[in-house]
Amino acid sequence: MQLTLWTYEGPPHVGAMRIATAMKDVHYVLHAPQGDTYADLLFTMIERNAKRPPVTYTTFQARDLGGDTAELFKNAAREAYARFQPKAMMVGSSCTAELIQDDPGGLCKALDLPVPVVALELPSYQRKENWGASETFYQMVRNLADTSIKRAPREAGQRARCNILGPAALGFRHRDDLREISGLLREMGVDINVTAPLGASPADMARLGDADFNVVLYPEIANVAAGWLKRTFGQPSTRTVPIGSGATRDFIAEVAELAGVDPTGVLANAEARAPWYAKSVDSTYLTSKRVFVFGDATHVVAAARIAAQEMGFTVVGLGTYSREFAREVREAAALYGVEALISDDYLEVEARIAELQPELVLGSQMERHIAKRLGVPCAVISAPVHVQDFPARYSPQMGFEGANVLFDTWVHPLMMGLEEHLIGMFRGDAEFHEDAAPSHLGGAVTPKTVMAAQPVQPETVVVPVEQAAANETLTPQEATWGLDAEKELRKIPFFVRGKAKRNTERFAIDRGVSLITVETLYDAKAHYGR
Repeated sequence: MQLTLWTYEGPPHVGAMRIATAMKDVHYVLHAPQGDTYADLLFTMIERNAKRPPVTYTTFQARDLGGDTAELFKNAAREAYARFQPKAMMVGSSCTAELIQDDPGGLCKALDLPVPVVALELPSYQRKENWGASETFYQMVRNLADTSIKRAPREAGQRARCNILGPAALGFRHRDDLREISGLLREMGVDINVTAPLGASPADMARLGDADFNVVLYPEIANVAAGWLKRTFGQPSTRTVPIGSGATRDFIAEVAELAGVDPTGVLANAEARAPWYAKSVDSTYLTSKRVFVFGDATHVVAAARIAAQEMGFTVVGLGTYSREFAREVREAAALYGVEALISDDYLEVEARIAELQPELVLGSQMERHIAKRLGVPCAVISAPVHVQDFPARYSPQMGFEGANVLFDTWVHPLMMGLEEHLIGMFRGDAEFHEDAAPSHLGGAVTPKTVMAAQPVQPETVVVPVEQAAANETLTPQEATWGLDAEKELRKIPFFVRGKAKRNTERFAIDRGVSLITVETLYDAKAHYGR
Protein backbone atom coordinates (compact mmCIF):
# COMPACT_ATOMS: atom_id res chain seq x y z
CA MET A 1 0.00 0.00 0.00
CA GLN A 2 1.23 3.49 -0.89
CA LEU A 3 0.18 6.76 0.68
CA THR A 4 -0.81 9.34 -1.93
CA LEU A 5 -2.01 12.91 -2.10
CA TRP A 6 -4.10 12.49 -5.25
CA THR A 7 -5.76 9.57 -6.96
CA TYR A 8 -6.98 9.18 -10.53
CA GLU A 9 -9.93 6.97 -9.58
CA GLY A 10 -12.02 6.47 -6.48
CA PRO A 11 -13.04 3.08 -5.06
CA PRO A 12 -15.49 0.95 -7.09
CA HIS A 13 -18.56 1.95 -5.07
CA VAL A 14 -18.06 5.50 -6.44
CA GLY A 15 -18.46 3.97 -9.91
CA ALA A 16 -21.71 2.37 -8.70
CA MET A 17 -22.87 5.79 -7.46
CA ARG A 18 -22.24 7.21 -10.92
CA ILE A 19 -24.57 4.62 -12.49
CA ALA A 20 -27.28 5.05 -9.84
CA THR A 21 -27.15 8.85 -10.11
CA ALA A 22 -27.34 8.69 -13.91
CA MET A 23 -30.49 6.56 -13.92
CA LYS A 24 -34.11 7.35 -13.03
CA ASP A 25 -36.30 5.53 -10.49
CA VAL A 26 -33.29 3.69 -9.03
CA HIS A 27 -31.97 3.87 -5.47
CA TYR A 28 -28.63 2.70 -4.09
CA VAL A 29 -28.38 1.55 -0.47
CA LEU A 30 -24.76 1.58 0.57
CA HIS A 31 -23.50 -0.08 3.73
CA ALA A 32 -20.93 2.48 4.84
CA PRO A 33 -19.66 4.15 8.01
CA GLN A 34 -20.16 7.78 8.88
CA GLY A 35 -17.49 9.62 6.92
CA ASP A 36 -17.94 7.69 3.67
CA THR A 37 -21.02 9.77 2.87
CA TYR A 38 -19.61 12.03 0.15
CA ALA A 39 -21.99 11.39 -2.75
CA ASP A 40 -23.62 14.81 -2.34
CA LEU A 41 -20.20 16.45 -2.56
CA LEU A 42 -19.31 14.63 -5.78
CA PHE A 43 -22.49 15.18 -7.72
CA THR A 44 -24.00 18.43 -6.45
CA MET A 45 -20.80 20.44 -6.00
CA ILE A 46 -18.47 19.09 -8.71
CA GLU A 47 -20.97 18.08 -11.40
CA ARG A 48 -23.50 20.69 -10.17
CA ASN A 49 -26.51 18.41 -10.47
CA ALA A 50 -29.86 19.99 -9.70
CA LYS A 51 -30.90 17.04 -7.54
CA ARG A 52 -29.26 14.96 -4.84
CA PRO A 53 -27.85 11.55 -5.78
CA PRO A 54 -30.21 8.62 -4.99
CA VAL A 55 -27.94 7.08 -2.36
CA THR A 56 -28.85 6.04 1.20
CA TYR A 57 -26.10 5.20 3.68
CA THR A 58 -26.32 3.08 6.79
CA THR A 59 -23.76 5.43 8.42
CA PHE A 60 -22.80 3.01 11.19
CA GLN A 61 -20.39 4.30 13.81
CA ALA A 62 -17.70 2.68 15.93
CA ARG A 63 -20.14 1.91 18.75
CA ASP A 64 -22.39 0.01 16.29
CA LEU A 65 -19.67 -2.54 15.60
CA GLY A 66 -20.39 -4.17 18.93
CA GLY A 67 -24.03 -4.68 17.93
CA ASP A 68 -25.95 -5.98 14.94
CA THR A 69 -24.81 -4.03 11.87
CA ALA A 70 -26.78 -6.41 9.64
CA GLU A 71 -30.03 -5.27 11.25
CA LEU A 72 -28.89 -1.69 10.76
CA PHE A 73 -28.56 -2.34 7.02
CA LYS A 74 -31.98 -4.01 6.76
CA ASN A 75 -33.64 -1.06 8.49
CA ALA A 76 -31.91 1.38 6.13
CA ALA A 77 -33.07 -0.62 3.08
CA ARG A 78 -36.68 -0.79 4.31
CA GLU A 79 -36.77 2.94 5.04
CA ALA A 80 -35.18 3.82 1.69
CA TYR A 81 -37.79 1.85 -0.21
CA ALA A 82 -40.67 3.28 1.82
CA ARG A 83 -39.44 6.86 1.37
CA PHE A 84 -38.31 6.91 -2.29
CA GLN A 85 -40.47 4.16 -3.84
CA PRO A 86 -37.87 3.23 -6.51
CA LYS A 87 -38.62 0.85 -9.38
CA ALA A 88 -35.33 -0.95 -8.73
CA MET A 89 -32.67 -0.92 -6.01
CA MET A 90 -28.94 -1.48 -5.86
CA VAL A 91 -27.24 -2.63 -2.65
CA GLY A 92 -23.58 -2.88 -1.76
CA SER A 93 -20.79 -2.01 0.65
CA SER A 94 -18.15 0.67 0.77
CA CYS A 95 -14.50 -0.31 1.17
CA THR A 96 -14.74 0.05 4.97
CA ALA A 97 -18.02 -1.88 5.34
CA GLU A 98 -16.69 -4.64 3.10
CA LEU A 99 -14.49 -5.75 6.00
CA ILE A 100 -17.57 -6.47 8.14
CA GLN A 101 -18.90 -9.02 5.60
CA ASP A 102 -22.59 -8.40 6.29
CA ASP A 103 -23.69 -9.56 2.76
CA PRO A 104 -26.11 -6.74 1.73
CA GLY A 105 -27.47 -8.80 -1.18
CA GLY A 106 -28.49 -11.72 1.03
CA LEU A 107 -29.97 -9.38 3.62
CA CYS A 108 -32.15 -7.66 1.01
CA LYS A 109 -33.40 -10.98 -0.33
CA ALA A 110 -34.66 -11.72 3.18
CA LEU A 111 -36.58 -8.43 3.13
CA ASP A 112 -38.53 -9.59 0.04
CA LEU A 113 -38.94 -6.07 -1.38
CA PRO A 114 -41.49 -5.78 -4.25
CA VAL A 115 -38.90 -4.42 -6.76
CA PRO A 116 -35.78 -5.89 -8.39
CA VAL A 117 -32.79 -5.66 -6.05
CA VAL A 118 -29.36 -5.84 -7.70
CA ALA A 119 -26.61 -6.93 -5.32
CA LEU A 120 -23.19 -5.48 -6.17
CA GLU A 121 -19.99 -7.27 -5.22
CA LEU A 122 -17.28 -4.70 -5.81
CA PRO A 123 -13.87 -5.68 -4.40
CA SER A 124 -12.66 -2.33 -3.11
CA TYR A 125 -9.09 -3.41 -2.50
CA GLN A 126 -8.50 -4.91 -5.95
CA ARG A 127 -10.53 -2.68 -8.28
CA LYS A 128 -11.28 1.00 -8.85
CA GLU A 129 -13.95 3.45 -9.97
CA ASN A 130 -14.23 2.81 -13.72
CA TRP A 131 -14.32 -0.94 -13.17
CA GLY A 132 -17.01 -0.40 -10.53
CA ALA A 133 -19.09 1.64 -12.99
CA SER A 134 -18.64 -1.01 -15.69
CA GLU A 135 -19.57 -3.90 -13.39
CA THR A 136 -22.58 -2.03 -11.99
CA PHE A 137 -23.90 -1.15 -15.43
CA TYR A 138 -23.42 -4.76 -16.57
CA GLN A 139 -25.33 -6.08 -13.55
CA MET A 140 -28.17 -3.60 -14.09
CA VAL A 141 -28.42 -4.56 -17.79
CA ARG A 142 -28.31 -8.27 -17.01
CA ASN A 143 -30.93 -8.05 -14.24
CA LEU A 144 -33.34 -5.57 -15.85
CA ALA A 145 -33.25 -6.36 -19.58
CA ASP A 146 -36.29 -8.42 -20.62
CA THR A 147 -34.89 -11.29 -22.72
CA SER A 148 -38.32 -11.90 -24.28
CA ILE A 149 -38.25 -8.48 -25.98
CA LYS A 150 -36.26 -8.79 -29.19
CA ARG A 151 -36.08 -6.64 -32.29
CA ALA A 152 -37.92 -8.21 -35.22
CA PRO A 153 -36.04 -8.39 -38.54
CA ARG A 154 -36.28 -5.04 -40.32
CA GLU A 155 -38.50 -4.77 -43.32
CA ALA A 156 -37.43 -2.92 -46.46
CA GLY A 157 -37.45 0.83 -45.87
CA GLN A 158 -37.79 0.54 -42.09
CA ARG A 159 -35.49 2.85 -40.11
CA ALA A 160 -32.74 1.24 -38.10
CA ARG A 161 -32.84 1.50 -34.30
CA CYS A 162 -29.93 1.57 -31.83
CA ASN A 163 -29.13 1.88 -28.13
CA ILE A 164 -26.55 4.39 -26.91
CA LEU A 165 -24.45 2.90 -24.12
CA GLY A 166 -21.99 4.44 -21.70
CA PRO A 167 -22.91 8.04 -20.74
CA ALA A 168 -22.98 8.28 -16.93
CA ALA A 169 -23.05 10.79 -14.11
CA LEU A 170 -19.78 12.55 -13.27
CA GLY A 171 -18.48 11.72 -16.75
CA PHE A 172 -16.26 14.14 -18.63
CA ARG A 173 -18.62 16.00 -21.02
CA HIS A 174 -20.93 12.96 -21.24
CA ARG A 175 -24.06 15.14 -21.28
CA ASP A 176 -22.87 17.21 -24.25
CA ASP A 177 -21.36 14.23 -26.08
CA LEU A 178 -24.72 12.46 -25.87
CA ARG A 179 -26.54 15.46 -27.34
CA GLU A 180 -24.04 15.74 -30.20
CA ILE A 181 -24.06 12.05 -31.14
CA SER A 182 -27.84 11.71 -30.74
CA GLY A 183 -28.30 14.52 -33.27
CA LEU A 184 -25.80 12.90 -35.62
CA LEU A 185 -27.59 9.53 -35.47
CA ARG A 186 -30.98 11.11 -36.16
CA GLU A 187 -29.49 13.03 -39.09
CA MET A 188 -28.35 9.68 -40.48
CA GLY A 189 -31.88 8.31 -40.22
CA VAL A 190 -31.25 6.09 -37.18
CA ASP A 191 -33.78 5.98 -34.32
CA ILE A 192 -32.62 5.79 -30.72
CA ASN A 193 -34.27 3.07 -28.66
CA VAL A 194 -32.66 3.50 -25.21
CA THR A 195 -29.83 5.63 -23.86
CA ALA A 196 -28.26 4.07 -20.78
CA PRO A 197 -27.34 4.52 -18.06
CA LEU A 198 -27.82 8.31 -18.34
CA GLY A 199 -31.54 9.05 -18.15
CA ALA A 200 -32.66 5.40 -18.30
CA SER A 201 -35.33 3.97 -16.01
CA PRO A 202 -35.75 0.25 -15.17
CA ALA A 203 -38.59 0.18 -17.72
CA ASP A 204 -36.22 1.55 -20.37
CA MET A 205 -33.62 -1.06 -19.49
CA ALA A 206 -36.20 -3.78 -20.07
CA ARG A 207 -36.45 -2.62 -23.74
CA LEU A 208 -32.74 -2.87 -24.55
CA GLY A 209 -33.30 -5.91 -26.75
CA ASP A 210 -35.57 -3.96 -29.11
CA ALA A 211 -32.68 -2.48 -31.13
CA ASP A 212 -30.64 -3.48 -34.16
CA PHE A 213 -27.25 -2.50 -32.75
CA ASN A 214 -25.51 -0.63 -29.93
CA VAL A 215 -23.45 2.54 -30.04
CA VAL A 216 -20.70 2.30 -27.40
CA LEU A 217 -19.52 5.81 -26.55
CA TYR A 218 -17.39 5.01 -23.49
CA PRO A 219 -15.84 1.52 -23.57
CA GLU A 220 -14.60 1.78 -19.97
CA ILE A 221 -18.24 1.74 -18.83
CA ALA A 222 -20.17 -0.03 -21.60
CA ASN A 223 -17.95 -2.70 -23.17
CA VAL A 224 -18.89 -5.52 -20.79
CA ALA A 225 -22.62 -4.77 -20.99
CA ALA A 226 -22.44 -4.52 -24.80
CA GLY A 227 -20.80 -7.94 -24.89
CA TRP A 228 -23.68 -9.45 -22.92
CA LEU A 229 -26.26 -7.79 -25.19
CA LYS A 230 -24.51 -9.26 -28.24
CA ARG A 231 -24.55 -12.76 -26.74
CA THR A 232 -28.15 -12.43 -25.60
CA PHE A 233 -29.83 -10.49 -28.44
CA GLY A 234 -27.30 -10.77 -31.26
CA GLN A 235 -26.77 -6.99 -31.33
CA PRO A 236 -23.45 -5.84 -32.83
CA SER A 237 -21.73 -2.76 -31.39
CA THR A 238 -19.73 0.13 -32.77
CA ARG A 239 -16.00 0.10 -32.00
CA THR A 240 -15.03 3.62 -33.10
CA VAL A 241 -15.26 6.39 -30.52
CA PRO A 242 -16.17 9.59 -32.43
CA ILE A 243 -13.64 11.99 -30.90
CA GLY A 244 -11.94 14.11 -33.58
CA SER A 245 -12.88 14.81 -37.19
CA GLY A 246 -11.27 11.67 -38.58
CA ALA A 247 -12.75 9.36 -35.95
CA THR A 248 -16.19 10.95 -36.41
CA ARG A 249 -16.06 10.20 -40.13
CA ASP A 250 -15.01 6.62 -39.37
CA PHE A 251 -17.86 6.36 -36.85
CA ILE A 252 -20.38 7.59 -39.41
CA ALA A 253 -19.17 4.98 -41.90
CA GLU A 254 -19.41 2.23 -39.25
CA VAL A 255 -22.94 3.23 -38.21
CA ALA A 256 -24.00 3.50 -41.85
CA GLU A 257 -22.89 -0.09 -42.44
CA LEU A 258 -24.72 -1.37 -39.35
CA ALA A 259 -27.87 0.62 -40.15
CA GLY A 260 -27.84 0.06 -43.91
CA VAL A 261 -27.95 3.79 -44.76
CA ASP A 262 -25.99 6.07 -47.10
CA PRO A 263 -23.60 8.35 -45.14
CA THR A 264 -22.75 10.61 -48.11
CA GLY A 265 -25.21 13.38 -47.25
CA VAL A 266 -24.21 13.56 -43.59
CA LEU A 267 -20.52 13.69 -44.43
CA ALA A 268 -21.11 16.39 -47.05
CA ASN A 269 -23.02 18.58 -44.58
CA ALA A 270 -20.51 18.21 -41.75
CA GLU A 271 -19.71 21.56 -40.11
CA ALA A 272 -16.16 20.83 -39.06
CA ARG A 273 -14.14 24.04 -38.92
CA ALA A 274 -11.26 22.45 -36.99
CA PRO A 275 -9.55 20.75 -40.00
CA TRP A 276 -9.38 24.01 -41.94
CA TYR A 277 -8.27 26.00 -38.87
CA ALA A 278 -5.50 23.48 -38.24
CA LYS A 279 -4.16 24.18 -41.76
CA SER A 280 -4.47 27.96 -41.49
CA VAL A 281 -1.53 30.33 -41.19
CA ASP A 282 -2.38 31.00 -37.54
CA SER A 283 -1.87 27.33 -36.68
CA THR A 284 0.84 26.05 -38.97
CA TYR A 285 3.55 27.65 -36.86
CA LEU A 286 2.44 25.21 -34.15
CA THR A 287 3.29 22.23 -36.38
CA SER A 288 5.49 19.60 -34.70
CA LYS A 289 4.88 20.92 -31.19
CA ARG A 290 5.85 18.19 -28.73
CA VAL A 291 2.79 16.79 -26.90
CA PHE A 292 2.41 14.42 -23.94
CA VAL A 293 -1.00 12.72 -23.49
CA PHE A 294 -2.34 11.04 -20.33
CA GLY A 295 -5.79 10.10 -19.02
CA ASP A 296 -8.40 7.38 -19.41
CA ALA A 297 -7.74 5.01 -22.30
CA THR A 298 -10.59 6.15 -24.56
CA HIS A 299 -9.62 9.82 -24.53
CA VAL A 300 -5.87 9.16 -24.68
CA VAL A 301 -6.07 6.99 -27.81
CA ALA A 302 -8.39 9.52 -29.47
CA ALA A 303 -6.31 12.54 -28.43
CA ALA A 304 -3.08 11.01 -29.72
CA ARG A 305 -4.67 10.43 -33.13
CA ILE A 306 -6.00 14.00 -33.28
CA ALA A 307 -2.69 15.49 -32.16
CA ALA A 308 -0.65 13.58 -34.73
CA GLN A 309 -3.01 13.44 -37.73
CA GLU A 310 -5.21 16.51 -37.42
CA MET A 311 -3.13 19.11 -35.56
CA GLY A 312 0.32 18.28 -36.86
CA PHE A 313 1.78 17.85 -33.36
CA THR A 314 4.44 15.32 -32.42
CA VAL A 315 3.35 12.81 -29.77
CA VAL A 316 6.39 12.32 -27.52
CA GLY A 317 4.63 10.30 -24.83
CA LEU A 318 1.27 8.91 -23.80
CA GLY A 319 -0.17 6.76 -21.05
CA THR A 320 -3.18 5.81 -19.00
CA TYR A 321 -4.26 4.93 -15.49
CA SER A 322 -6.85 2.50 -16.94
CA ARG A 323 -4.98 -0.76 -16.47
CA GLU A 324 -7.90 -2.75 -17.93
CA PHE A 325 -7.17 -1.05 -21.29
CA ALA A 326 -3.37 -1.17 -21.16
CA ARG A 327 -3.17 -3.27 -24.35
CA GLU A 328 -5.11 -0.72 -26.41
CA VAL A 329 -2.94 2.13 -25.16
CA ARG A 330 0.28 0.22 -25.84
CA GLU A 331 -0.91 -0.46 -29.39
CA ALA A 332 -1.61 3.25 -29.85
CA ALA A 333 1.81 4.18 -28.46
CA ALA A 334 3.48 1.88 -30.98
CA LEU A 335 1.92 3.90 -33.81
CA TYR A 336 3.87 6.97 -32.67
CA GLY A 337 7.09 5.20 -31.77
CA VAL A 338 6.85 5.89 -28.03
CA GLU A 339 6.60 3.75 -24.91
CA ALA A 340 3.24 3.79 -23.14
CA LEU A 341 3.16 4.72 -19.46
CA ILE A 342 0.64 2.52 -17.60
CA SER A 343 0.47 3.90 -14.07
CA ASP A 344 -1.87 5.40 -11.49
CA ASP A 345 1.01 7.11 -9.65
CA TYR A 346 0.89 10.83 -10.45
CA LEU A 347 4.50 11.24 -9.31
CA GLU A 348 5.60 8.78 -11.96
CA VAL A 349 3.58 10.72 -14.53
CA GLU A 350 5.19 13.98 -13.40
CA ALA A 351 8.66 12.48 -13.70
CA ARG A 352 7.93 11.32 -17.26
CA ILE A 353 6.64 14.77 -18.26
CA ALA A 354 9.72 16.44 -16.79
CA GLU A 355 11.95 13.97 -18.63
CA LEU A 356 10.27 14.40 -22.03
CA GLN A 357 9.99 18.21 -21.79
CA PRO A 358 6.84 18.55 -23.95
CA GLU A 359 5.52 21.89 -25.13
CA LEU A 360 1.89 20.93 -24.42
CA VAL A 361 0.31 18.45 -22.01
CA LEU A 362 -3.10 16.88 -22.69
CA GLY A 363 -4.36 15.22 -19.53
CA SER A 364 -6.63 15.27 -16.51
CA GLN A 365 -6.82 17.79 -13.69
CA MET A 366 -3.82 16.00 -12.16
CA GLU A 367 -1.71 16.81 -15.22
CA ARG A 368 -3.02 20.37 -15.12
CA HIS A 369 -1.43 20.80 -11.68
CA ILE A 370 1.75 19.03 -12.80
CA ALA A 371 2.05 21.18 -15.94
CA LYS A 372 1.51 24.35 -13.94
CA ARG A 373 4.42 23.47 -11.66
CA LEU A 374 6.62 22.70 -14.67
CA GLY A 375 5.57 25.84 -16.55
CA VAL A 376 4.02 23.97 -19.48
CA PRO A 377 0.62 24.71 -21.10
CA CYS A 378 -2.05 22.07 -20.48
CA ALA A 379 -5.51 21.24 -21.80
CA VAL A 380 -7.84 18.85 -19.96
CA ILE A 381 -9.09 15.93 -22.08
CA SER A 382 -10.07 13.30 -19.52
CA ALA A 383 -11.41 12.56 -16.06
CA PRO A 384 -10.60 13.07 -13.24
CA VAL A 385 -11.79 16.64 -13.63
CA HIS A 386 -13.01 19.39 -11.34
CA VAL A 387 -15.94 21.79 -11.36
CA GLN A 388 -14.52 24.01 -14.13
CA ASP A 389 -14.71 21.05 -16.52
CA PHE A 390 -18.50 20.81 -16.13
CA PRO A 391 -19.33 24.04 -17.98
CA ALA A 392 -22.82 25.48 -18.20
CA ARG A 393 -22.31 26.02 -21.95
CA TYR A 394 -22.55 23.33 -24.63
CA SER A 395 -19.04 21.91 -24.96
CA PRO A 396 -18.88 18.36 -26.37
CA GLN A 397 -15.74 16.37 -27.11
CA MET A 398 -17.41 14.08 -29.67
CA GLY A 399 -18.63 14.67 -33.19
CA PHE A 400 -17.72 17.53 -35.52
CA GLU A 401 -18.62 20.20 -33.00
CA GLY A 402 -16.50 18.33 -30.46
CA ALA A 403 -13.57 18.55 -32.90
CA ASN A 404 -14.05 22.32 -33.01
CA VAL A 405 -14.08 22.48 -29.21
CA LEU A 406 -10.91 20.40 -29.03
CA PHE A 407 -9.12 22.67 -31.50
CA ASP A 408 -9.93 25.74 -29.39
CA THR A 409 -9.05 24.00 -26.13
CA TRP A 410 -5.69 22.68 -27.32
CA VAL A 411 -4.43 25.53 -29.49
CA HIS A 412 -5.38 28.48 -27.31
CA PRO A 413 -2.96 27.62 -24.46
CA LEU A 414 -0.15 27.76 -27.02
CA MET A 415 -1.50 30.98 -28.56
CA MET A 416 -1.86 32.63 -25.16
CA GLY A 417 1.63 31.47 -24.31
CA LEU A 418 2.96 33.50 -27.21
CA GLU A 419 0.88 36.51 -26.14
CA GLU A 420 2.19 36.35 -22.59
CA HIS A 421 5.71 36.07 -23.95
CA LEU A 422 5.28 39.23 -26.04
CA ILE A 423 3.79 41.11 -23.10
CA GLY A 424 6.76 40.06 -21.00
CA MET A 425 9.25 41.12 -23.66
CA PHE A 426 7.79 44.63 -23.96
CA ARG A 427 7.09 45.13 -20.27
CA GLY A 428 9.73 47.83 -20.01
CA ASP A 429 8.32 49.92 -22.86
CA ALA A 430 6.41 53.06 -21.93
CA GLU A 431 3.21 51.96 -23.69
CA PHE A 432 3.12 48.50 -22.13
CA HIS A 433 4.42 49.26 -18.65
CA GLU A 434 2.09 48.22 -15.83
CA ASP A 435 1.78 51.86 -14.68
CA ALA A 436 0.91 53.15 -18.15
CA ALA A 437 -2.54 54.63 -18.73
CA PRO A 438 -4.78 52.84 -21.24
CA SER A 439 -3.66 53.80 -24.75
CA HIS A 440 -7.23 54.20 -26.01
CA LEU A 441 -7.72 57.01 -23.49
CA GLY A 442 -4.83 58.94 -24.92
CA GLY A 443 -2.88 58.82 -21.69
CA ALA A 444 0.83 58.18 -21.60
CA VAL A 445 3.57 58.03 -19.03
CA THR A 446 6.85 59.81 -19.25
CA PRO A 447 10.09 57.90 -19.47
CA LYS A 448 10.88 59.27 -16.03
CA THR A 449 7.79 57.53 -14.61
CA VAL A 450 8.75 54.31 -16.32
CA MET A 451 12.28 54.43 -15.04
CA ALA A 452 11.04 55.15 -11.54
CA ALA A 453 8.71 52.18 -11.69
CA GLN A 454 11.47 49.83 -12.71
CA PRO A 455 13.50 48.27 -9.89
CA VAL A 456 17.16 49.11 -9.91
CA GLN A 457 19.16 45.99 -10.72
CA PRO A 458 22.55 45.51 -9.07
CA GLU A 459 25.53 45.43 -11.36
CA THR A 460 26.04 42.03 -12.92
CA VAL A 461 29.26 40.29 -12.07
CA VAL A 462 30.52 38.43 -15.12
CA VAL A 463 33.03 35.67 -14.70
CA PRO A 464 35.06 34.97 -17.84
CA VAL A 465 34.30 31.65 -19.46
CA GLU A 466 37.95 30.64 -19.28
CA GLN A 467 38.01 31.23 -15.54
CA ALA A 468 34.73 29.39 -15.01
CA ALA A 469 35.96 26.46 -17.07
CA ALA A 470 38.88 26.09 -14.72
CA ASN A 471 36.55 25.40 -11.80
CA GLU A 472 36.07 21.87 -10.52
CA THR A 473 33.22 19.64 -11.78
CA LEU A 474 29.85 20.66 -10.36
CA THR A 475 26.52 19.05 -9.52
CA PRO A 476 23.22 20.46 -10.87
CA GLN A 477 22.53 22.19 -7.54
CA GLU A 478 25.79 24.13 -7.82
CA ALA A 479 25.13 25.67 -11.25
CA THR A 480 24.05 29.27 -10.62
CA TRP A 481 22.74 31.95 -12.94
CA GLY A 482 24.18 35.41 -13.32
CA LEU A 483 21.71 38.29 -13.24
CA ASP A 484 22.35 39.16 -16.87
CA ALA A 485 21.73 35.54 -17.91
CA GLU A 486 18.51 35.37 -15.88
CA LYS A 487 17.29 38.54 -17.57
CA GLU A 488 18.07 37.07 -20.98
CA LEU A 489 16.36 33.77 -20.02
CA ARG A 490 13.13 35.66 -19.28
CA LYS A 491 13.00 36.76 -22.92
CA ILE A 492 12.48 33.15 -23.98
CA PRO A 493 8.77 32.17 -24.28
CA PHE A 494 7.62 30.67 -20.99
CA PHE A 495 6.31 27.51 -22.65
CA VAL A 496 9.86 26.53 -23.72
CA ARG A 497 11.76 28.43 -21.03
CA GLY A 498 11.97 25.40 -18.75
CA LYS A 499 13.55 23.32 -21.47
CA ALA A 500 16.06 26.07 -22.30
CA LYS A 501 16.96 26.45 -18.63
CA ARG A 502 17.52 22.73 -18.13
CA ASN A 503 19.59 22.42 -21.30
CA THR A 504 21.76 25.37 -20.34
CA GLU A 505 22.36 24.00 -16.84
CA ARG A 506 23.26 20.60 -18.26
CA PHE A 507 25.62 22.27 -20.74
CA ALA A 508 27.28 24.28 -17.96
CA ILE A 509 27.65 21.27 -15.65
CA ASP A 510 29.20 19.14 -18.38
CA ARG A 511 31.83 21.85 -18.87
CA GLY A 512 32.36 22.67 -15.21
CA VAL A 513 30.97 26.21 -15.52
CA SER A 514 29.97 27.52 -12.08
CA LEU A 515 28.27 30.78 -13.11
CA ILE A 516 25.96 30.81 -16.13
CA THR A 517 26.38 33.98 -18.20
CA VAL A 518 24.70 35.24 -21.35
CA GLU A 519 27.56 33.70 -23.29
CA THR A 520 26.92 30.32 -21.65
CA LEU A 521 23.22 30.56 -22.52
CA TYR A 522 23.90 31.16 -26.20
CA ASP A 523 26.71 28.61 -26.33
CA ALA A 524 24.23 26.04 -25.00
CA LYS A 525 21.62 27.15 -27.54
CA ALA A 526 24.11 26.66 -30.37
CA HIS A 527 25.19 23.29 -28.98
CA TYR A 528 21.67 21.82 -28.72
CA GLY A 529 20.57 23.44 -31.97
CA ARG A 530 22.99 21.37 -34.06
